[in-house]
Amino acid sequence: MMKFGRILLKDGINKKLLEILVCPLSKQPLRHCEKTNSLISDAIGVSYPIVDGIPRLVPTDGKIIETDDASHSDGSVDLPGK
Repeated sequence: MMKFGRILLKDGINKKLLEILVCPLSKQPLRHCEKTNSLISDAIGVSYPIVDGIPRLVPTDGKIIETDDASHSDGSVDLPGK
């Protein structure tokens, strides 16, 4: 566990911090992906890494998610050919 100011980070990212962070490009909420330890912007399909407990929300650090792997915030998934 790391202490970051008054926010304690454990196993990736603090839930309160996640509630206030938004994508720097779309300004939409982010979700935490435990599998890749990254923050995902479902609005634009970009993944931002978390390095040593610190989210790297610099647009150049973001990686475009393949459309086959991307899911939408409403839980739907893009189907091939649609």
